[in-house]
Amino acid sequence: MSAQPLATALGLDDVVAWLPDGPRRVRDLIADARALAAHLPPGRHLLNVCQDRYRFAVGFTAGLLSGRVSLQPASQSAETLARLTNEFPDLIALRDASFDAGSLPVIDYPALTDADPTTVSALPAFPEAQLAAILFTSGSTGLPQPHRKHWGKLVRNGAAEAHRLGLVPQGHSIVGTVPVQHSYGFESTFLLALHGGCPFWSGKPFFPQDIAAALAAVPAPRLLVTTPFHLANLMAAEVTLPPLAMILSATAPLSHDLADAVERRHGAPLFEIYGATESGQLASRRTTEGDTWTVLEGVKLVPNGGETVAQGGHVEVPVRLGDRIEFQSADRFVLLGREADLINLAGKRTSLAYLNHQIGAIPGVRDAAFFLPADEGPAMTRLCAFVVAPGLDANDLQAALRQRLDPIFLPRPLVLVDALPRNATGKLPRQALEALYADKVDRDR
Repeated sequence: MSAQPLATALGLDDVVAWLPDGPRRVRDLIADARALAAHLPPGRHLLNVCQDRYRFAVGFTAGLLSGRVSLQPASQSAETLARLTNEFPDLIALRDASFDAGSLPVIDYPALTDADPTTVSALPAFPEAQLAAILFTSGSTGLPQPHRKHWGKLVRNGAAEAHRLGLVPQGHSIVGTVPVQHSYGFESTFLLALHGGCPFWSGKPFFPQDIAAALAAVPAPRLLVTTPFHLANLMAAEVTLPPLAMILSATAPLSHDLADAVERRHGAPLFEIYGATESGQLASRRTTEGDTWTVLEGVKLVPNGGETVAQGGHVEVPVRLGDRIEFQSADRFVLLGREADLINLAGKRTSLAYLNHQIGAIPGVRDAAFFLPADEGPAMTRLCAFVVAPGLDANDLQAALRQRLDPIFLPRPLVLVDALPRNATGKLPRQALEALYADKVDRDR
């Protein structure tokens, strides 16, 4: 059985992470992981909820060394934890901050004073077929679903992204605003460090000033791994960032206007990653250069009866994509929108993505989302919209939307809120929108 080393783009004495108190080398990571593995109780499944990116890396590596599987749900709600506890009875949570685990056994990240980097003489290697992680979908279209990830595929995943972005042989210092447990954060910070030679900042900055401080704490060239939500907040805050070499965005469509504004302000190319938890990352594009995506090396997108299937490369099993795709060649395509976003009201069709773009483009709107409730009876279901727009009222917004949308798609009701229930990656899970609808709309009927 073939094996792959822990890192393919870093040596033992290369820096893998930047911490507030200094760098950590690969040999430090391995020594810490060995020490942590000795602290873990028996069992095969580990819920790694460490907020510090380096401590997550230590926990994940300890799992590889001891044959454990890292469970990485996008949500850490009580409902999710209860489901995981039932499905994986030996599960234990590793935490480094306050975390309500309910009935799930917990181990606090230990001091690891017994870790000795001088005893590390070689990179450990693991079978390609070793089950390394189980990632869960975000639940944006239903209940989170598990997807198994094997070590050999994860290695190819990180290497494919590094090759596409031109990060090898010179690595960039990564600052990520997304949690490392999420598939995008996992691939584009942790895996990109090991297999693209890009050491990461250990923190997860959220506010614009914190992002600027994190970037200032790492050496150039710098790569900011973020989301459209964080980019919009950065632009609104007008915070000065240290020089950037590259910006990476994913988790939601990025508008050309925002991409152009970000590149002009920061003088760095902005790339988007397209993918899904089920398949991993699949393609990339530089947003300001057009709508066309290019498939990552080794991956194939195959038309199949009006649908598209992702396979090959680091994709574990053939995956039917939830997006409508228009092929320009075998490895280049344009996204037409998500199948689940399509709306047909009174014989007229549009998509939630289009509606969200239109309402988000109204001056004064900071955040907004259309929501189509489940069919509630014989009356025609009407669209609802939740909007964050200080200084505007519902009448102002409806008047602006009448200039942009067919009347059938005007939201009834349009609800002003202080904030939308976005998760840590800026997504709006359908369950969160359903709860908001029940609270703000159903309650008032």
